[in-house]
Amino acid sequence: MKFAVIVFPGSNCDIDMYHAVKDELGEEAEYVWHDAESLGDYDAVLLPGGFSYGDYLRSGAIAQFSNVMKEVVKAAEAGKPVLGVCNGFQILLEAGLLPGAMRRNDSLKFICKQVELKVENNETIFSACYEKGEVITIPVAHGEGNYYCDEKTLSRLKANNQIVFTYNGENPNGSLENIAGIINQRGNVLGMMPHPERAVDELLGGADGLKLFKSIVKQWREANAVNA
Repeated sequence: MKFAVIVFPGSNCDIDMYHAVKDELGEEAEYVWHDAESLGDYDAVLLPGGFSYGDYLRSGAIAQFSNVMKEVVKAAEAGKPVLGVCNGFQILLEAGLLPGAMRRNDSLKFICKQVELKVENNETIFSACYEKGEVITIPVAHGEGNYYCDEKTLSRLKANNQIVFTYNGENPNGSLENIAGIINQRGNVLGMMPHPERAVDELLGGADGLKLFKSIVKQWREANAVNA
């Protein structure tokens, strides 16, 4: 399986994404600069965390207009897995690939710590290797991770089982309904604030995030086995 790791000016978790896929799983991965005009050679797209374009205007607001985002949209429409973490999640929201918006943390401060997540939906491309209700530990590092949407959107997210991860116990940022990660209605675009790519080896403090990347590969292999 071949992953595209999108790199924007200001990305700082692209190396972590590459490491998770290349070194931990042994799959193919390539860095793809923000001005790329095609993602046709890749099976999945990863949008890493960081501060794309310095978070000017607001997080992800400028990155959504990058050339590569047109290709990310095409990849999503083609059914390819698209994962946005932290700033990547913010970009997916700004681009309209996921519903809702991000506000500043309730504390108005940047937070960087380990948090507990609960797996609300394990029937997705990204969570199939987890158990439903499983509690995992994943680090967060953000200043604008307070997810918000209107009541109609929230009802739709719940009805379609689009809430994949919630904060368990402590809500570090004030996110609505403790939401930590959501998926699109089709099920192939996931945005989450916690960093699974920073939790892929016990040497890093835990490996609970590795199952997310294993899930992507597992689902892709099963789908291609059927198509073959």
